[in-house]
Amino acid sequence: MDKSMLKGIALGGVAMVVVGAGAVTGYQKLAAPSSAEVVAVKEVHATVLTPQERCTDVQVQRQAPVKDENRIAGTVVGGIAGGLIGSTIGGGDGKKLATVAGAAAGGYAGNQVQKKLQEKDVVTSTERQCKTVQEKSRKLVGYDVTYRLGGKEAVARTSFKPGATLPVKDGRVVTAPPGDADPS
Repeated sequence: MDKSMLKGIALGGVAMVVVGAGAVTGYQKLAAPSSAEVVAVKEVHATVLTPQERCTDVQVQRQAPVKDENRIAGTVVGGIAGGLIGSTIGGGDGKKLATVAGAAAGGYAGNQVQKKLQEKDVVTSTERQCKTVQEKSRKLVGYDVTYRLGGKEAVARTSFKPGATLPVKDGRVVTAPPGDADPS
């Protein structure tokens, strides 16, 4: 055998290996599944808290503004009445003492009566009272999808509700919504 013939056989053998490997790879690509069967779909929800202001109108009572803070009117009227009553008791110096004592007691009593009347004098008004409450709601955040690929089941989360199948690319399930740009 000559050298050129040996080179030809060697070159032909290498070419056969390269062509065969390419054919096997091409076959594997063609034989790889293009979709995975969807077995189950479960909605995934999250609880969302949203602050809201709640207001109500409430009747509120407050003490009315006092015009005579020192209760002079009650003290004077009570003093006069007490003095008049005291002056009807006794005679002489006793009468003077009873008048002074009656005026002092009447002044104190008049002051206290006016105080009680002022405390009971209230003004009613309507006030708007507000508070912030947390409103709970459920929000759909995605889907847990159970799928079958190559005889095995697995779960993936998607942001969209899939149909009967999920696309497969390079042997992996694509979980991006249809029409989204390829993230890889």
